[in-house]
Amino acid sequence: MRVLVACEFSGIVREAFRKKGHLAYSCDLLPTEIPGRHHQGDVRDIINMGWDLMIAHPPCTYLASSGLHWNNKTPGRAEKTLEALEFIRILLNANIPRIALENPTGRISTAIRRPDQELQPYFFGEDASKLTCLWLKNLPPLKPTEFINGTLYCCGHELDEELGKYGCPNCCGDNIAKRRWGNQTPRGADKANNNRSANDRWKIRSRTFQGIAEAMADQWGNLK
Repeated sequence: MRVLVACEFSGIVREAFRKKGHLAYSCDLLPTEIPGRHHQGDVRDIINMGWDLMIAHPPCTYLASSGLHWNNKTPGRAEKTLEALEFIRILLNANIPRIALENPTGRISTAIRRPDQELQPYFFGEDASKLTCLWLKNLPPLKPTEFINGTLYCCGHELDEELGKYGCPNCCGDNIAKRRWGNQTPRGADKANNNRSANDRWKIRSRTFQGIAEAMADQWGNLK
């Protein structure tokens, strides 16, 4: 299978498919972090080269719900969102038999269509929480492979499963214990925000989790 992984500099998804015997290429404006078949440039330059499957990870800077409130405050930002949506349409409408496009909850859902699947890395053996949406063309939703339960916290304190049913003693059961995963603080904030530059943060967040990449290669790489 000829696989194009669009907007991926990490090489994680590309290598998951390569290890399954597929001819996989990644493409991004940045160089690849993992040596391998990689086109450094605009994916539109190679999108019509006869791919069987494309998995696209377009930038979410101007699309994610978390940043859309800036569109009414920052001149030119709303126009950037429109440009980003046009890029999404190009990817989704590409002449490729099977397509998966990944992005967080945001403007795509309201301007184009709702996602076909929402998933978490902890569905796929990763001790991490990051809600991800998939827009699919001729692909089945990914099936979870291994569920990571996370840790219960209440008032900043770690609780065992039994005590977590009632909350912690500090709040007399008034608060509801919440699950946190390895990439979160006890209060649910992303640890990537701590002690890292802005460049490091967006790179960390944009890398596909290994468990999800392997599920894509295992489940979508065998389709006829």
